[in-house]
Amino acid sequence: MAVDPVLPASVEQEARAALAGEPEEHRVLVLARLRRWWPDLLAGLTEAYGDAGAQVAEHAAEVAVQGALDRPAELRLLDLERLVQPDWFQSPRMLGYSAYADRFGGDLRGVAERAPYLAELGVTYLHLLPLLQPRPEPNDGGYAVADYRSVRPDLGDLADLRALTATLRGHGISLALDLVLNHVAAEHAWARAARDGDLRARAYFHVFPDRTEPDAFERTLPEVFPDFAPGSFTWDDDLRGWVWTTFNSWQWDLDWHNPEVLLEFADLVCFLANQGVEVLRLDAVAFLWKRLSTTCQDQPEVHALTRALRAVARIAAPAVLFKAEAIVGPEQLAEYLGTGRNAGRVSDLAYHNSLMVQVWSTLAAKDTRLLRTALARFGGRPSTTSWATYLRCHDDIGWAVDDADAAAVGLSGPLHRAFLSDWYSGAFAGSDAEGLVFQENEATGDRRISGTAASLLGVHAAAGDPVRLDLALRRHVLAHLVVLGWGGLPVLWSGDELALPDDDAWADDPTTAGDNRWVHRPRLPWEVAARRDEPGTVEARVFGALQHAARVRGGLPALHASAETEVLDPGDDRLLATVRRTQDQVLVGLYEVGGASRTCPRSALPVEGPLVDALTGRRVEGDVVLGPYEAVWLVPALS
Repeated sequence: MAVDPVLPASVEQEARAALAGEPEEHRVLVLARLRRWWPDLLAGLTEAYGDAGAQVAEHAAEVAVQGALDRPAELRLLDLERLVQPDWFQSPRMLGYSAYADRFGGDLRGVAERAPYLAELGVTYLHLLPLLQPRPEPNDGGYAVADYRSVRPDLGDLADLRALTATLRGHGISLALDLVLNHVAAEHAWARAARDGDLRARAYFHVFPDRTEPDAFERTLPEVFPDFAPGSFTWDDDLRGWVWTTFNSWQWDLDWHNPEVLLEFADLVCFLANQGVEVLRLDAVAFLWKRLSTTCQDQPEVHALTRALRAVARIAAPAVLFKAEAIVGPEQLAEYLGTGRNAGRVSDLAYHNSLMVQVWSTLAAKDTRLLRTALARFGGRPSTTSWATYLRCHDDIGWAVDDADAAAVGLSGPLHRAFLSDWYSGAFAGSDAEGLVFQENEATGDRRISGTAASLLGVHAAAGDPVRLDLALRRHVLAHLVVLGWGGLPVLWSGDELALPDDDAWADDPTTAGDNRWVHRPRLPWEVAARRDEPGTVEARVFGALQHAARVRGGLPALHASAETEVLDPGDDRLLATVRRTQDQVLVGLYEVGGASRTCPRSALPVEGPLVDALTGRRVEGDVVLGPYEAVWLVPALS
């Protein structure tokens, strides 16, 4: 459907009236942003809502202008700084860190007090897992939000959140928070009003009077939590209907076919941005649009709606980024950053889930062939966006290994996935991993894995054996260096910088005992963290290695996130070789994944002349010799 990209005079007049009391410079800037991003707002909403899109866009523009009006002075300055340097988040100086606020610092004030620790490590981006008010336990780790406008009381309040964002900005750290889009808690005000008979609130949800439509949808819907929550619909006596519940019976899916839901979230984007939040992680974004006879994931309207919300943010708070939490295949993932008519207009960041899976697979198999095949399929990402790369996160590890990729290297997809689950649960002979099986599906054979990186990589099984421990620590550091050397925005999971073990206390706490993912969500023991300053300790070795790599990374132009990583074939399946090229630098990464010394012939490297390993400063003239689990970042020598 064709739309007129010119800002309607009536919309500009309303904006001018709303901004009448503002300083001239702010009024001019907001109007300029409104004119610039109106076409995106209108295009996204017209694609989602058809002929009603123009009216919805006018309402969304009002929300955005009000958000700009409410923006505090220090955040308006941040907007200007980010507009001058729009690629700030693509800089190789970026390093992310992800944690639960209570498990990292106790509460929001405690997190603020630990900002120097993060800065010492080199962190510039902090993702705190859900801290907005959830329903009582169980609440899916906070992802069942009961109130988007208040903080969990045990963590603090909105004043504490604003103080935290200010403290972090003072240390050069941007705060990322989750914005759960697909669903709300059954205790949310919208859900309570729906139960009380409010028809407007009821229209915020997918409610069906009988099983006819739910059964039709169920024929093609996958189950997210087959053990916890089989099926995707729950009967509610007060509603006298079946409500859509993709994740759990107490997480009600919102009906984004209703434009009122879009407008509510446009307002929430502005509200959270004005608390100082700089990155909004769009949780479960792939699930927003429901369509019969599909999986109800990755529908085109998802990207149209995100484009519209992104336009609202760019008008109201241009310093804010969107990060898509979309765990999808390579063919779909780039769409969450924007392709075709949406290029560069959807999210700024998206998780590179496939890299995470392939690093774990490579280290278990001691073979890079599957990684080379799977990751060669990535491409087409807008140069203004970035992958969020990671080795570990708060979630379990699901073995997203494509059967066709496996077959291309002579493997069976199901058998390889089974091998990975066996290896990382310690069931495979010779494995030192100490992970736990999460959500085994007997029908499909799917078994996901929980565990800290250090426990999965055998660090703690090797305690007391110096030779094995050295090898395990090399493996632990190597895995992180692959992520740090990939480009994008690398994110460390809390505790991995100290090689923390699994938290066996998870099973003793009644609030976590039913979910073994808490085994890799330990409270950061600050007495253990203090050992990072004691030479010879595990903590000092790992923290120091990652801190050093982050510093080196910051000085390597080839790791700017606008570039893509190309995987090479070095002629040895126990070597991972990558190359990154920018106009300023070429960088070749080499990683030994087999646990033994080996040599990469110089002829396998796509760069001429003498090289220097940026990590060690060692000059390389000929073939490259690597020790067990060693990584080198090779750049041309200056002379």
